[in-house]
Amino acid sequence: MPMQGNSRSVYSFVAGCAIGLFLATVGFALVLKTSNGNGGGGVNSRTLRLAHALEPTHPVHLGLEEMSKRVENMSGGRLQMVVYHSGQLGDETACLEQLQGGSLDITKVSASALESFVPEMAVFSMPYVFKDHEHFWRVLESPLGERMLQAGAQANVVGLCYYDAGARSYYTVKKPVLSPADLKGTTIRVQKSKTAMDMVEAMGGLPTPISWGELYTALQQSMVDGAENNPPSVQSSRHYEVAKHYALNEHTRTPDLVLISKSTWDSLSEEHRKMLRDAAHESSVYQRKLWAEKSADAMRELEEGGMKIYRDIDKQPFVQVVEKMIRKHDGTPTGKLIGDIRANP
Repeated sequence: MPMQGNSRSVYSFVAGCAIGLFLATVGFALVLKTSNGNGGGGVNSRTLRLAHALEPTHPVHLGLEEMSKRVENMSGGRLQMVVYHSGQLGDETACLEQLQGGSLDITKVSASALESFVPEMAVFSMPYVFKDHEHFWRVLESPLGERMLQAGAQANVVGLCYYDAGARSYYTVKKPVLSPADLKGTTIRVQKSKTAMDMVEAMGGLPTPISWGELYTALQQSMVDGAENNPPSVQSSRHYEVAKHYALNEHTRTPDLVLISKSTWDSLSEEHRKMLRDAAHESSVYQRKLWAEKSADAMRELEEGGMKIYRDIDKQPFVQVVEKMIRKHDGTPTGKLIGDIRANP
């Protein structure tokens, strides 16, 4: 009988060791699999912080959310993005500064906001450099567009893709801007961009830099006679309530750029970089579709809100009066870039 008891004890001991060894082996395999990046999380996982100042219904935010989903799917959860909208981490300028300092990973900025850091971006504030919407996107998707996208490395930012922000046109309180002559003596709100100010001056207007948040009141109180922007921005800001004329002369096409901090970019593996680039470009196609839909909806809402839209504008007089401004850049890097864009079929 004692021998039988010992046999059971030995059997239990051996069985316990076998089960323990099996569980340890399985556990080690799972840890190894996760650490090699084949499972969700692990030592090779990374979460990137992305912030912008637009509302969650904006095509830009929806595009960035799409980018986040695609990155997570491509990486099997090893590379993720947390998206902060509506200025939760600051306005566009603050986000750009955080990006340059390395405390923020990714943001969206207008090309105009980059002008003082990346000289090449000034070309997007130049009037009538692009023939039309189709030419604009052919250039951006060409090697030239890719080269411009990477020009920000000197400012510690790396471009991932372009987002559509439409064409900018004049909208005014009292009378429409149907020709450059209509701009004489007219005060026009512009972004804080030297090129944008030069353009309004070249067309005969009086450029007045005012922050976007103060523009509604400035139009309402006649501090300025008008402004210039794309249809969704005019609609979402409700500027159509005080400015009743919108002339679609489409003088500039200024894209948004999705940027990543160079320090973050340099810290990523080649595999993660490729995933991020692929996801960004796919989200760009998605965002452009949303932008087109949003623009069409905005135009309907502007007209329903009492704004008169002037669609059949003769753009040639505008093109002619700004050509002297364009020619001032002949022989400069900006002038060469304009020439390359215009030569791009």
